[in-house]
Amino acid sequence: MVGCAIHAVEPLGEVTLVDMNSPSDHPLGHSEETAVRVAAFDVDHTLTNKDCVVPFLREVAGWRLYVGLVWRILPLSRALVARDRDRVKAVATRAALSGRSVELVDATARGFASRAFPAWLRDDTVKRLRWHHSQGHKVVLVSASYSLYLKYLGKLLGCDAVMGTECETSSGLLFTGSLVGANCRGAEKERRLREWLDGEGFGSYVLYAYGDSAGDDQMLAMADHAFRITKECVAEVPELSAV
Repeated sequence: MVGCAIHAVEPLGEVTLVDMNSPSDHPLGHSEETAVRVAAFDVDHTLTNKDCVVPFLREVAGWRLYVGLVWRILPLSRALVARDRDRVKAVATRAALSGRSVELVDATARGFASRAFPAWLRDDTVKRLRWHHSQGHKVVLVSASYSLYLKYLGKLLGCDAVMGTECETSSGLLFTGSLVGANCRGAEKERRLREWLDGEGFGSYVLYAYGDSAGDDQMLAMADHAFRITKECVAEVPELSAV
């Protein structure tokens, strides 16, 4: 795993992120002693030191990824000009996965995870994740990365659930190249996390959330303790008044 990287106090809409170096005065939405503690982590540039999406697509498709993008140059150009990250990802996904065997892509995803994640994980944020585990907290990944390989990272880190971008298949045999639902960023992250929390039936919970980008804003805003990831190191144990 690789070095340090995180922490900062920043405003997020009308929510102020918690400073992990001082007691929190952020009111808990679910303050009961018996409340379940849940820690939700973004992945790319939060638990890892780099983006995972493009390297994975390159590993799946090789040079055919770029051929596929050339074939789709008009929709790709429109998406780039509009700075529509979700549409760019949809076009790239179709270029890389359309018509590919589910079994072969899964094998690639497993190999990608086994090589990339030990090398790309950040020491400090992973230590924080493991601290949550040691306290008996539920730990989940909520990321725009593909669940194809995130499920293997989730197993590596012992997570309770993984919420990532899903890819559509035809009869479970071949990928269509389309996404199932929305890219898991922004409002979709919040929706997916709330859906999981409701489905678990916790009753009351205290939510910790970790993310580095604007795509994490909604997830951070719904948290009782929200941490914006930067290049600064984070302590293994959060210094909060109510942990």
